[in-house]
Amino acid sequence: MKVIVLGGGLVGGPMAADLAAEPGFHVAVADVRGETLEVLRRRHGLRTVRRDLSSPRAVKSLVREFDLVLSAVPGAIGFRVLRAVLEAGKPAVDIAFFPEDPFRLAATAERAGVPAVIDAGVAPGLSHILVAHARTRLDETRSAAIYVGGLPEVRERPFEYKAVFSPADVIEEYLRPARLVENGRVVVRPALSEPELLDFPGVGTLEAFNTDGLRSLLRTTPIPNMKEKTLRYPGHRDLMAVLRDSGFLAAEPVRVEGVRVRPLALTTRLLFPKWTLAEGERDLTVLRVVVEGVRSGRARRLAFDLLDRYDAASGVHSMARTTGYTASLIARMIASGLYDRPGLSAPEQIGERSACVGFLLDGLSRRGVAVRESDEEVSPSGNGPRARPGC
Repeated sequence: MKVIVLGGGLVGGPMAADLAAEPGFHVAVADVRGETLEVLRRRHGLRTVRRDLSSPRAVKSLVREFDLVLSAVPGAIGFRVLRAVLEAGKPAVDIAFFPEDPFRLAATAERAGVPAVIDAGVAPGLSHILVAHARTRLDETRSAAIYVGGLPEVRERPFEYKAVFSPADVIEEYLRPARLVENGRVVVRPALSEPELLDFPGVGTLEAFNTDGLRSLLRTTPIPNMKEKTLRYPGHRDLMAVLRDSGFLAAEPVRVEGVRVRPLALTTRLLFPKWTLAEGERDLTVLRVVVEGVRSGRARRLAFDLLDRYDAASGVHSMARTTGYTASLIARMIASGLYDRPGLSAPEQIGERSACVGFLLDGLSRRGVAVRESDEEVSPSGNGPRARPGC
């Protein structure tokens, strides 16, 4: 099967290498950056194509010869890239996490008659699959909470944060209002709001705050209480809130000494060099999914915990492992026919199929990405994971 990965960065590259390691897959990578492609050619012997993926016409022409497309482009161009892939009639697995409503592409995917899985990373992605999987094991589901964060192993002040994917997408998370579900109603909270402190074995205390990560769950999954929170080392949220509230993340230009400057553009230009994970720099990924409900008349709490670290043997960052391998395993499901639902699919629709969940968790485990599961009875007044208010 001929597969192309669009975007050869710190996540797209490991996705391509993972697929190329399996006989039967002939993998190419497309990117606009020549130096990125040269590294992939040298290390993995991958076929590479230098192309500006911001052009829908170029994307359509490029994917025509391939049987399956994985999109790992920045979120700013993700929507139009996926639309071009679907208009070309190609099955797709997408991790771009673009801000547009992905269901606007549902009719395009239906006309194409091919599987297209959106948000196929770690969160959203694996997180949503686990929520749906837990829901199939309960008679009634009352709440779901997702906590997730990718962090540097070594904390460096002042931000104590670095990103393996586009830092612009991180900034967008801190600005986009967060949608939650409370008592069956969608409510909106500011990003970075409602901080709480949680303890994670092997990591310590992390701070969680609201971000807009429920996405498709808001439409597909009728659980009366749902939230998604991003995890950072304590203090990072306060710094970002100060920058936001002081106007440093504003998109509207301001005039400085006669020159119009976009504060967001200047801030990101200054921050990105400090936030970029260097080659060999260690990171970790923390994911906790807690789903509560009723089974056989008793209150149950199902919890899934993942703690993954940079793999020194392969040189692959943890966020690339957890995100990229989730996507590459979903691609294998499509290639093998294990997941064959035509049209647009959210990851939770994969989670409704036990065979797919088993395939995914087994594949992640074989790559050293282990998900621990617990299923326990709780008192009716149980409050989920222990947390305390943030400062």
